[in-house]
Amino acid sequence: MTSRQLRGFGGAALHVAELGEGRPIILLHGLFSSGEMNWRRYGAAAEIAGAGYRVIMPDFRAHGLSAAPHDAAAYPPDVLAMDIEALIGQLGLTDFDIGGYSMGARTLVRLLARAKESGGLKPGKAIISGMGLEGLIGGTARADFFKRVVARPDGWPAGSPEAFAAAFMKQNKVDGIAVGHLLDSFVSTPLEVLRGLDTRCLVLCGRSDQDNGSAPALALELPNAALVEIDGNHMSAVTKPDFGTAIAAWLGHPL
Repeated sequence: MTSRQLRGFGGAALHVAELGEGRPIILLHGLFSSGEMNWRRYGAAAEIAGAGYRVIMPDFRAHGLSAAPHDAAAYPPDVLAMDIEALIGQLGLTDFDIGGYSMGARTLVRLLARAKESGGLKPGKAIISGMGLEGLIGGTARADFFKRVVARPDGWPAGSPEAFAAAFMKQNKVDGIAVGHLLDSFVSTPLEVLRGLDTRCLVLCGRSDQDNGSAPALALELPNAALVEIDGNHMSAVTKPDFGTAIAAWLGHPL
């Protein structure tokens, strides 16, 4: 594996790790996580690289080994999509695939929507994982939940969703000020825009994962999507061997 720093919006330093050789695929991680946590730790990246892919895993701003600026101006609407657009340019990618988990899936959809509007580059295939329809067309309640946790990382009842999220944030040493600004940058994607995204998509989700709404409903609204459900909930599905295997198998299907 190799790693380097590239630059996102406003020159923010973004850590990017790579594994394998072949067709490029960008993998985007979830909130409070990192490329290491979502994609490498449980073997998904190795599974995909083993199928003949150059796996590119950036850490989003305010996460992992990337910059976590405290200035609110560093987090305009759609900043994560803008960062990945900048990375695609710096990497010189013109033909590639992309996948995202949870916040990464939300960012992936914003990239598709922005490319549709601007006529910019778009991936050959996209994997939308850990995400449902409501998390894309709305998502404000979910963002507000995390804003409460970020603002008050201690004092939640043991076993509550807030306590669990706060523990995950602390485990990954997330900068609360930076990620609080980041949560304000999220942009929803209207249903009519989703229905116009013709990129071939895999919607991949745990059977017990409703954190971001309904994955089957999302697959029905996308015009060119397949649905695969595996065991697990929002936190556990990404740790299952079936997660990486399902992605690698689907990527192997011809366009």
